[in-house]
Amino acid sequence: MQKMKIYLLLLFTCVLLTEKGFCQEQNNPISTAVPFLLIAPDARSGGMGDNGVSSTPDVYSMYWNPAKYAFEDKQFGVGIGYVPWLRGLVNDIGLSSIAAFWKFGDKQAIAASLRFFSMGSVTFTNDIGQELGDVKPNEWTIDATYARKFSREFSGAVAGRFIYSNLVPVQLGNNLENVRPGTSVAADIALYYHHEMTIAGLTGAYINFGLDISNIGVKISYSSVSNIRDFIPTNLRLGPSFTMDIDEYNRLSLSLDLNKLLVPTAPIKVYDSVAKNYVITKGMDNNVSVVQGMLQSFYDAPYGLTEEFQEINVSAAVEYWYNKLFAIRGGYFWESKYKGDRQFFTLGAGLRYNVFGLDFSYLIPVKNNNPLQNTMQFTLLFNFEQVTKKDKQQSKE
Repeated sequence: MQKMKIYLLLLFTCVLLTEKGFCQEQNNPISTAVPFLLIAPDARSGGMGDNGVSSTPDVYSMYWNPAKYAFEDKQFGVGIGYVPWLRGLVNDIGLSSIAAFWKFGDKQAIAASLRFFSMGSVTFTNDIGQELGDVKPNEWTIDATYARKFSREFSGAVAGRFIYSNLVPVQLGNNLENVRPGTSVAADIALYYHHEMTIAGLTGAYINFGLDISNIGVKISYSSVSNIRDFIPTNLRLGPSFTMDIDEYNRLSLSLDLNKLLVPTAPIKVYDSVAKNYVITKGMDNNVSVVQGMLQSFYDAPYGLTEEFQEINVSAAVEYWYNKLFAIRGGYFWESKYKGDRQFFTLGAGLRYNVFGLDFSYLIPVKNNNPLQNTMQFTLLFNFEQVTKKDKQQSKE
């Protein structure tokens, strides 16, 4: 009898919490157009659990936090990367990228990047199953940024981006009515804080904090006649990092990233046989403007506050450098089972020699049969330091 009372009490509690949005039992991931914009393009951050909003600056800061470029200690850098995607399912999908930055003076930097996402070979058919041909859909984006220091410890950046999504290549355009490639423009706003501190006599200790709101842009459409337009993945990324020079040769960094899509959550709908239409039973209408969608994304989850927290992805990372020549990295990425259920560990390594750099990463899924398993990334880097008059004089001596 006592066990029955406890069971009924737990059941009543769950029912009560369900009414308040705390007993979610339904998957409700947020979907957007051009999701390739959220794929980590570089192997360094890929080896750190997709982490990078407050890590030390590098060539690929454009994707994680462009305000970091203002604290870059090199004058010029170029990076080239490739990410095989969904290798557990197919072998011809991947993201290629190239990024470059130029720093002028001590306070300012500009940078640009290009990302190209190939979806491999796809066979299109019509309504009766007749093959229309094999094509290779693709998407790409090109962007540029300007970063500037506001003080010795604080910097900011703005970035602009053009997005092109060709899901149905032009050679099939005559067979599919009113279908066209989708285009959009977007902007990023980023801030970076870098504070040097002394801990237990160690002078090479730093606390960093980063904030980046990326892909703030217009909705995208793939039809010339339809009013249906999809959100692009506007994303809020923020977090701290701590870096410590243990001695002259050894450096250790710890970092934490929190990510949330600033896109409205789809409501729960049921079909009303009387009205002959779907009606919202939980949540809010997600057919809103971009600005309204960004604001609404903080409070529109059908299952309340708990679901809002479930929409936050967490990544934690550690990075060790020996003599600024060799690095070992590790990370963990967590996403709620109701929002996509991506959970994985990553390992990575890096090598720097003169102007040359090479990064590698490998993904280890927490759960079996993850389409991301066995994903390896490679990034090739070239960094060039500025040669000052003082350096030239010392070299002559």
